[in-house]
Amino acid sequence: MVQTAQSVVFEGVAKRFGAVTAVERVDLDVKPGQFVTLLGPSGCGKSTTLNMIAGLEWPTEGRILIGGRDVTHLPPSERDIAMVFQSYALYPHLSVFENIAFPLRARRRRTAEPELRERVRQAASALGLTPLLDRLPREISGGQRQRVALGRAMVRIPTVYLLDEPLSNLDQQLRVQMRSELKDIHQRLGATMIYVTHDQGEAMTLSDTIVVMSGGRVEQLGSPRDLYDRPANVFVARFLGEPGMNLFEGKVSGGVLRGDGVAMPTVLGEGRAAIAGVRPEDLIAADPARAPIKGVIRTVEFLGSRTLLRVDVGGAVIAAFVPLGVPFAAREAIGLAPSAADKVRWFAADTGMAL
Repeated sequence: MVQTAQSVVFEGVAKRFGAVTAVERVDLDVKPGQFVTLLGPSGCGKSTTLNMIAGLEWPTEGRILIGGRDVTHLPPSERDIAMVFQSYALYPHLSVFENIAFPLRARRRRTAEPELRERVRQAASALGLTPLLDRLPREISGGQRQRVALGRAMVRIPTVYLLDEPLSNLDQQLRVQMRSELKDIHQRLGATMIYVTHDQGEAMTLSDTIVVMSGGRVEQLGSPRDLYDRPANVFVARFLGEPGMNLFEGKVSGGVLRGDGVAMPTVLGEGRAAIAGVRPEDLIAADPARAPIKGVIRTVEFLGSRTLLRVDVGGAVIAAFVPLGVPFAAREAIGLAPSAADKVRWFAADTGMAL
């Protein structure tokens, strides 16, 4: 099954519903064969963005190009895309084979029976569905149903796959398994895939590029590693990570950022209000008398390979990972410090942007 991956380009695309701006002038360039994830909280505009690529919504302004062709006002049937939804949307009375074959039996793209069977066979083989082709949807598991939905998209051999939170109805263990399967499918097909999720774990695992959205705007885009290590602002810093980056507010005095429970050395100018950001895994226990971060342990959470501490620092709760076997207890005073100076990220207090 030969895929022809295409680019997807947004040029100043905006979408308004009356006085409400759902998407605010987005510029985006998805290369052929990339796996790009639109990530953000509910209501951030990611599904509206995906729907505009699909042709289910038309932009209020701007242009959308697929493979260099302007599709801004073309109907979905003329865009050569395939969409996989949050719900499996399978036909309960049709077998797995017929569900996968359904797009090829449609009047617009009716396919000769020998070719139809070969395409279904290839898709089923790629997705591990060959032994299930004669079963009905109710006779297979949730993960298998999601693979059938993917197979139905694959047989069309589209230029772009759009996936709208396809794993959100699965239990946690199955979601982790399906992440690996999706990544493997993408690598084997070499297809352009644009994926929507609010789950940053999915985004970090699957993506070549993540587009973080908030309030209809693109906050930052880049590789998972770039966004995690160098967030552009406090929103991205807090949103990415499980838990997100700890943020310590204060004002610089005598070469130290001073705030409630915080005295962090810095090279920022005297009197400047700033925010220091440190990932939970980049904090280590230190002597409470001399530590730059002082607090009281609220909870101790055993996570198998390590322990997560929730610590009250100046009225805020921060997170720190510590090795197993080190005894900590709730309501105990603790000192924390960054493991290295370059593990601290600095943000402007007024704008929230990285310094």
